[in-house]
Amino acid sequence: MKILVTGGAGFIGSNFVRYLLERHPHDSIINLDKLTYAGNLENLRDLDGHPRYTFIHGDIADAKLVREVAREVDAVVNMAAETHVDRSILDPGSFIQTDVYGTFVLLEAVRELRIPRMVHVSTDEVYGSIETGAFRETDALSPSNPYSASKAGGDLVVLAYWKTHRLPVLITRSSNNFGPFQYPEKVIPLFITNALDDLPLPLYGDGRNVRDWLYVLDNCAAIDVVLRMGEDGEIYNIGGGAEIENLALTRRILTLLGKPESLVRFVTDRPGHDRRYALTCDKIRALGWEPAHTFEAALTETVRWYQEHEAWWRPLKSGEFLEYYRRQYNVKHEG
Repeated sequence: MKILVTGGAGFIGSNFVRYLLERHPHDSIINLDKLTYAGNLENLRDLDGHPRYTFIHGDIADAKLVREVAREVDAVVNMAAETHVDRSILDPGSFIQTDVYGTFVLLEAVRELRIPRMVHVSTDEVYGSIETGAFRETDALSPSNPYSASKAGGDLVVLAYWKTHRLPVLITRSSNNFGPFQYPEKVIPLFITNALDDLPLPLYGDGRNVRDWLYVLDNCAAIDVVLRMGEDGEIYNIGGGAEIENLALTRRILTLLGKPESLVRFVTDRPGHDRRYALTCDKIRALGWEPAHTFEAALTETVRWYQEHEAWWRPLKSGEFLEYYRRQYNVKHEG
């Protein structure tokens, strides 16, 4: 199968590209990525010269380029997105442009070129917060911030193309991912790398917000299952089954690194901060998928990865990142 992966130089995307190439020796991959601040070719440096891998620098909102790149592919997996809630509050326009309009451009290419399948990768955040229980795929969307609203908008456009054109589209909505190659603005890599440098760990509000954590390779496996076995027009929740409060997560990271809890710095909560996410995953499990990694083992491996790959993350925590960090958290950071 020839697969176009958009956003393949990002965190989930780069792990997914590598996953496909390792597990499907007859697949070839085209990676289309705009290379924004979070897109990093170093994530895939080991694939330089790989005979079944091609990288193309470009924007999914560029309709002409998308049609040229997508000719003769068998499937599109859309991972291109602006994804960080804090940044969406500061600059919502770029999120709407990529997550909604970019998705529309891809759908038009799939329709016009008659591409047999498109998987649109989304997030549990489109459902909003839930106090008890867990969201099902049929629940109403109630996004709380510009990021989740932009992803919800993209989801709705995808579903509209299914209803209007019977386009062969599927949606995955995963819980919070973590693992290697995650840009260090997200909480787990931020806290790991800050702790390694004995810098403050800025924790929003009271630290009692709950997230369900999913190891990125388990998400890659689930998306691959949906790509090959999912039913057109369907949505598949993908959860790790590992709910934990942010404060407890922070303490586990500090324990793994042998660092003191005095590094925790409580900061003003961000606007529209969802309290808890949770998903029911019966549909994806019915396709035969289960998480292969426990949260504890995956978190330990993730901490080890950042300890051993300082040359990857340290250059990222400079320049633009430092300016954003100071503005967002009002916490001194000596990068």
